[in-house]
Amino acid sequence: MTDWEIVERIASGDKRLYEILIRRHNQKLYRAVRSFLKDEDDVEDAMQNTYLSAFEKLSQFQGRSQFSTWLIRIGINEALARLNQEKKRSLIYSGELSDRQFRIIPDLETMNPETKTIHDEAKRLLEAAIDALPEKYRLVYMLREVEGLSLAETGECLDISESNVKIRLHRSKALLKDILFKNAGAREAFGFGSTRCDRLTQRVMERIMAIG
Repeated sequence: MTDWEIVERIASGDKRLYEILIRRHNQKLYRAVRSFLKDEDDVEDAMQNTYLSAFEKLSQFQGRSQFSTWLIRIGINEALARLNQEKKRSLIYSGELSDRQFRIIPDLETMNPETKTIHDEAKRLLEAAIDALPEKYRLVYMLREVEGLSLAETGECLDISESNVKIRLHRSKALLKDILFKNAGAREAFGFGSTRCDRLTQRVMERIMAIG
């Protein structure tokens, strides 16, 4: 059955078929939400809320777009809402600013050993990827992105035009992306395994079947 056919049958009262949609789109939704949220518990909670919200709004889905697209938009909104809540909790009022500006201060002192290890590994991977860039791209990236020189300053250092700096910078970022994806095995990244899929599906379906 197509997604639209399943939606129509759910609308007719066969709520159990919603499980098909969950299992069919768990992976896509996970990767979309995981792009915003890093804590795995938050990700699963956001996914669960997304599915429940989508079920409640199912009558609004008219089939003009893919169900997965419609679902992912709901998931992104859920993830962004959680991020906004987190930012509000993290905001520290400076106290000295007349315009009541706020700033976010990362709690580096309480970073746990696991987080530090992940941070160090990410740093190592990035440095290795930068080292693997061809020299002309590596120089532009280091000066512009790592050292923070302006386009004019970077061009002056390398005796090239600003437009050339922009071209090389764009190319360097594309190459970095390719290198990092290759080294990290991108096709295997952010997998939503069968056990987690089963657990989330069961939780959502229990909530849906309890709806009168």
